[in-house]
Amino acid sequence: MNLPVSVSQNELLELLVNIAPVRPVFIWGAPGIGKSALVEAFADAVGLPCVSLLGSQLAPEDIIGIPQIKGETSEFLPPKMIARKEPYVLFLDELNACSQEVQKAFYSLIHEKRIGEYHLPQGSIVIGAGNRAQDSAIVKTMSSALVNRMFHVQLKADPAQWLTWAYQNQIHPWVTDYIRQRPDHLFTEPPKTEEPYSTPRSWHMLSDALREYNAGFNAISEDSLRVITYGCVSASHGGMFLAFTKQLGNTNLLSDIIKGDARWPAKPEERDVLYFLASAFRDRLLQELPQDKHKLGKEGQFLAYRAKALMKELSAISYEIAQMVISADDKRVLPEWFMLEIVRDLPRLVGGSYA
Repeated sequence: MNLPVSVSQNELLELLVNIAPVRPVFIWGAPGIGKSALVEAFADAVGLPCVSLLGSQLAPEDIIGIPQIKGETSEFLPPKMIARKEPYVLFLDELNACSQEVQKAFYSLIHEKRIGEYHLPQGSIVIGAGNRAQDSAIVKTMSSALVNRMFHVQLKADPAQWLTWAYQNQIHPWVTDYIRQRPDHLFTEPPKTEEPYSTPRSWHMLSDALREYNAGFNAISEDSLRVITYGCVSASHGGMFLAFTKQLGNTNLLSDIIKGDARWPAKPEERDVLYFLASAFRDRLLQELPQDKHKLGKEGQFLAYRAKALMKELSAISYEIAQMVISADDKRVLPEWFMLEIVRDLPRLVGGSYA
């Protein structure tokens, strides 16, 4: 399932607070985007314990229990984990990864909060979650009857909200500083091949690894840093992160370059740092230059003026990296008025970029 509208972490929490107590909610989203953590945060917010069941590891008897003979009849005894006396949040993770038989066992639990003769305590909440078919995860088709029993919502990664959470949860400053500069690297769609890729969970994993190494300036070898970085996030983002760590001694280097207090690194051994700075420069232009030139403020006017000079300097160092700054390959395009000025000053650069 791919819904036409997605929500951020804060919007999802608001939806859960208002909808989950009266209707079961199913959260769709890519692996590692933070579905489980948000359900746990919701449970804490409403003051209920959270019980998680992993659909891909369940058999029908794990839900409906096992039969016990009582006199001339029998009854099913639900599992201890589910059969509780006090209200709680039942989180059915990877619900769409379980077999059709297990899905059938969920029908009455989701629709009526009941398993056989056992009813969940009054005030209990049922929430499901699962990955989408395009996520290259274990996914089975959900029956229309089960789909129709739940309210559906799709979660998206929101860098600003993730950073707020990251600061509160002591995520390593190298990671938070990097995502603050490259918010577009927080999440990437799962690749078709078996390789690490960037998600909020994988950046959290990299943070944990850095803290285990007690990372600081010169506290972790370059080889070790490469191993743990490429073992957590996508290769392209990992390379950029490694370049970022090399210029940590001057975290304001890009701002200094824009102001004219520093210059692009031009040495061959600094090429990876140059690529990172140029990529961050492109992102700065995309964020701060409006599509309508008339909406330029004083800071925007200065940035546009300096950008043209910096593009000339950058193209003299690396024609390919300069082309990357103005390219439209990632479907994000610099303002047309700015591109026209670049065409006027650097026609060969722009012509090569769009050839």
